[in-house]
Amino acid sequence: MQADIHPDYNDVKVTCSCGHQFNTRSTIGKDELLIEVCSKCHPFYTGKQKLVDTAGRVDKFRQKYGMK
Repeated sequence: MQADIHPDYNDVKVTCSCGHQFNTRSTIGKDELLIEVCSKCHPFYTGKQKLVDTAGRVDKFRQKYGMK
């Protein structure tokens, strides 16, 4: 391995738009990282995920392949 080619790996404070904060480590080079979605507010992790049916495509698929 070559010496002095790797970036610094420092502690970073991550702040979500929902207000949740946590600490992690990153090579970003800043002390703070702002994100829009975290595991506390993402619909997949909170159980509020919805199936979005655009123009009845799910119904068309179910009718075509006989799923009810």
